[in-house]
Amino acid sequence: MSTFLLVHGAWHSGRCWERVVPLLEGAGHRAFAPSLTGYGDKVHLAGPEVGLDTHVDDVAGLITEENLSDVVLVGHSYAGLVISSAANRIPERIAHLVYLDAMVPEDGETAVDVQPVARQLIELAEKSESGWRVPPMPEQPAPFGLFGVTDPADVAWLRGMLSDQPVRCLQQPVRLDNPAVNAIPRTHIHNVGAMPAGITHRPVPPIQPNGTAAQVWELPTGHDCMITMPVELSELLLKLA
Repeated sequence: MSTFLLVHGAWHSGRCWERVVPLLEGAGHRAFAPSLTGYGDKVHLAGPEVGLDTHVDDVAGLITEENLSDVVLVGHSYAGLVISSAANRIPERIAHLVYLDAMVPEDGETAVDVQPVARQLIELAEKSESGWRVPPMPEQPAPFGLFGVTDPADVAWLRGMLSDQPVRCLQQPVRLDNPAVNAIPRTHIHNVGAMPAGITHRPVPPIQPNGTAAQVWELPTGHDCMITMPVELSELLLKLA
């Protein structure tokens, strides 16, 4: 039995994994899909003080409080930053890092370094009435949809779980200064469906930090593959169990 910890990206909540968790559990594994501070059932905790470090505390705290070990830690989108710093903090508890259409940082980088379009989001938030709220990306015409989701029922479901992202999440740097984190195997899953202008995948080096060959898988869908291709995503994750 493996333990999967699924970490949602910006604006989303743990609900986005509702189609994946039963598939992992049905295969005999444990699966956790918490909402980070400021989202879902914790949306009331959102504020200008919430940042990347807050979300790292969420993930590392859950792992230690539940005494989890050999965790397959999956980070979607922005959560690539979260799982990187969390693994840096408690590498002995992490069996595998999965970057799911995610930001893949180096030590000291912020979201802007990994995905430069984040700079525009920061500027919009700083000029807004609140000074810290980054609203969700707007729905676009097909094939882009809402985070790659185009089915009307799914779009409505997804829109109902989205909330603003605190700007500090995009400003705080990732910490990857623990040499032990380099030994953790990594897998990258890229969604290769329609991608809005300005969004790119950082090239994956052919050799992982642990010295083994890079493992990169692709799904022919948009960004929110846990909604559009949950079965196919789960099949990939189960290869790591």
